Amino acid sequence: MATQRMLQFVTKSKEMPTKRAADDRREDFDEIYREYAAEKAAEQASRCSQCGVPYCQTHCPLHNNIPDWLKLTAEGRLQEAYEMSQATNTFPEICGRICPQDRLCEGNCVIEQAGHGTVTIGAVEKYITDSAWEQGWVLPVTPMQERPESVGIIGAGPGGLAAADHLRRAGVQVTVYDRYDRAGGLLTYGIPGFKLEKPVVMRRIEQLEQSGVQFVLNCTVGEDISFDAIRGKHDAVLIATGVYKSRDLEAPGSDLPGIVKAIDYLTTSNRQGFGDDVPEYDSGALNAEGKRVVVIGGGDTAMDCVRTAVRQGAVSVKLLYRRDRENMPGSQREVQNAEEEGVDFVWLTAPAGFTGDTAVDGVLVQKMRLGVPDASGRRAPELIEGADYVEPAELVIKALGFEPEALPTLWNTPELAVTRWGTIRCDHTTHMSSLPGVFAVGDIVRGASLVVWAIRDGRDAAEAMLDYLAQPASLAAE
Repeated sequence: MATQRMLQFVTKSKEMPTKRAADDRREDFDEIYREYAAEKAAEQASRCSQCGVPYCQTHCPLHNNIPDWLKLTAEGRLQEAYEMSQATNTFPEICGRICPQDRLCEGNCVIEQAGHGTVTIGAVEKYITDSAWEQGWVLPVTPMQERPESVGIIGAGPGGLAAADHLRRAGVQVTVYDRYDRAGGLLTYGIPGFKLEKPVVMRRIEQLEQSGVQFVLNCTVGEDISFDAIRGKHDAVLIATGVYKSRDLEAPGSDLPGIVKAIDYLTTSNRQGFGDDVPEYDSGALNAEGKRVVVIGGGDTAMDCVRTAVRQGAVSVKLLYRRDRENMPGSQREVQNAEEEGVDFVWLTAPAGFTGDTAVDGVLVQKMRLGVPDASGRRAPELIEGADYVEPAELVIKALGFEPEALPTLWNTPELAVTRWGTIRCDHTTHMSSLPGVFAVGDIVRGASLVVWAIRDGRDAAEAMLDYLAQPASLAAE
């Protein structure tokens, strides 16, 4: 491919990969964006201005070398682009699909600020690594030298897997423990296939297995194996459990059948996509087919729920959010995709209770308005008196966010220090907890956050663990 000169944003406009028609998207769980052709990927990469201070890189939690691999892509040097992308990001093809680029790299692109439309960084990143898989450039890790030290990782989500990859590259022996029957955490069971097709995740798990990472699945720490036993088996331990305790809603009727948690709903849908036997789906308890669905929440999990319900054949899908479009935390790109697929966003509304005798049949909705900014700087919602109404619904999904489980209690380890929010208290430079040789990363430290931050934490913690393992035993125990 001929070398393309950069700074083409003046003559070449922004073009995303082709998006499948909404009517087609509603019929399946396939990803909605098609792949770039090689020429189009090179063209879009050539729009990069190669600015001296790359804000895209600065605002990427992983500080990916974005301008460099965009230039390599524009020049047709795709294998080099992949190797540069992989050097800082364990899972570039996953971040290319699910990162909120509109809030991170693309949202801070210089040419976007100048009115030319951002470089399509995420789509090019996805193209680079998908091409690398097709060409056979993605290989199992082969350490220069095997090391005797052993690390146990609790949690097979993005943070734990990123750390496992980094540690194996250094030759450390790694065992990953996870409660589910498949590794991947929320990548496998939390995020729907239309955003992240599951073979994309499974091939990374297989690559890690081929690299020597041992997976112990269907293993709940505190029940199937004690935390102390894991500490005894390994020279260091990494806690990467994520946060899985759903925030609840205390309101009249909230215990009615038909009111479900988002994590249960999404996990059931993803299991059904794998072809598993899922009684809760078959019975209709966690299936939106033929139902009027109301989702409560405004984050990316709520977006996943409404778009899943559409694909399951819901009669109608409405999302209640107490603020307006401009003040919701979810991705605006996701809101647009959901609206195209038929989701009705009911802004400035909140549930006050639920109606029904033997099962939910409606949500008592309160109308809101935005008042003065609260402590977070966002305008606080205020109740409009006398504007209540009932929204009919046979399935209500609570997508109100997640909190940490009480790990010191569940693991019978009261000496594991936590914050007042229940997250693990650790040194934010080394990621070490209050227990010597026990480190922690991702949502169990940050609270519910982005996949890319978990990957960053996993990478950084692995570096700190390598330093810890290199210390004499007397120093490491201090």
